[in-house]
Amino acid sequence: MKNFSLSLYAFHLRHTLTELPGEVVTDANLLWENLVKVGEGSLTFVGLKDLRSKLICYQNGKYDPKQEVGRKTEWLSVSGKDVDLGSLPTTEGFKINANLQPFLLNDTYAVDLTLVAESPNISIDIPQLQHFKPSSLLPSNIQASLGQTLSIYGEVDPSEDCDTLAEKLVIALVAGTNLNPVRSQQGELFGSLLFEYQALDPDEPDNSAKQCHILIVINNSQAATATLAAKAYKWLLNLLCSYHKILYIYQLARQRYREARTIYSNLENKIQEFNSLISENQTQLSGLKSLMGEIPKKSFDYTRCLQDLQTHHTAITTNITNYTICLEKIQTIDSGNSPQSWQDFINKDCKKWQEQIQTDINYLTPGQELFGQLVDTIRGIVETEQTERDRSLESTIQVLGIGFGGGAIASGVFTTHIDKINLPIVQKHPLYASLLLSVLFTFFFIGIGWLITQRQYHPRDKK
Repeated sequence: MKNFSLSLYAFHLRHTLTELPGEVVTDANLLWENLVKVGEGSLTFVGLKDLRSKLICYQNGKYDPKQEVGRKTEWLSVSGKDVDLGSLPTTEGFKINANLQPFLLNDTYAVDLTLVAESPNISIDIPQLQHFKPSSLLPSNIQASLGQTLSIYGEVDPSEDCDTLAEKLVIALVAGTNLNPVRSQQGELFGSLLFEYQALDPDEPDNSAKQCHILIVINNSQAATATLAAKAYKWLLNLLCSYHKILYIYQLARQRYREARTIYSNLENKIQEFNSLISENQTQLSGLKSLMGEIPKKSFDYTRCLQDLQTHHTAITTNITNYTICLEKIQTIDSGNSPQSWQDFINKDCKKWQEQIQTDINYLTPGQELFGQLVDTIRGIVETEQTERDRSLESTIQVLGIGFGGGAIASGVFTTHIDKINLPIVQKHPLYASLLLSVLFTFFFIGIGWLITQRQYHPRDKK
């Protein structure tokens, strides 16, 4: 392959809606730091080792995203243009040149790191590909949160078996890793053959940061592919960014849906527990209070899941729109042509995912109301039971108060005049007589107190 190039397009989330203006996610600078590590390890380009000094978001070697505020350009380089990283020699006598283009695309850091042979006439075959150290550009080293695309471009003779060549190239790209590349589509881009692959990590197939999107573009017809690609560069970069965001957002949405379903399942268990508590002969007030303490937290978590799903639906819709705009611009540059698979991605995959998220929202929304109804029902029962118990306690205190108070007064009066009672048994046993009458008086006044409280809490209906 001549006029060979290997490009990394990586996209990393800088901030989300939850961050305050000017704040960024915890690992916002991870993309830049990992590129520096690659420069210090395998691709030892001087400019890559010293990347921090080339970016406006670093001051004195330390990450400082505030420097990006107010920028009117998407460029993050201090120079406001692409960064020449220098060159590296190979054991086969030719050099590899490197160029880096850093951007801030709304809430996303984007980078294009491109490696080319020093001369377009140098032929690069499968063995020579390893001089470009492709393994250093794989997800395990880059860790871009939104995902990445590796792209190879080369020009070959018309007689070349491009299908077999693409397979060999993609296998060589992921050699020595657990990534499993599978061809997803085949078509044409700017007059060249396009072979598209998805290389997933079998341990975490849904993790965007651990999968690699691979494009193999082979020009076997002397088409003006390089010229057209340069003209459409902005739209290609933004299309790839939207593509990875759509995949990332959909995976987030599926994760939140699973979490919401788990919470909803827990709610079903709580409803059963609630039914058991209120079906007992005597309502278990402590159990109901315990439920009332647990459910609001679950309800809040459930609401958060639902709100996140609604946010993901808005986000995926926005990125579908952006992807569509970019694709239309590319088609304009390429005389109305574009890979059919890219159009199918919008019409089939994106539509299906968008509808799936909306279906999840519709399915989960009634559960939000059920949470509220359960909390209100438990609160009403608890308040009623507590009121009845408080009233019963108050009534008992009143009855006992009247009984003991009245009994004490009557007993005092009786004791004072006991010597005037001319009964043999009283005169013979005055202490016992006093105690007995005191008890009788107490029960008598307790009875009076009970009648009073009954009239107080259960008055007769007026006719």
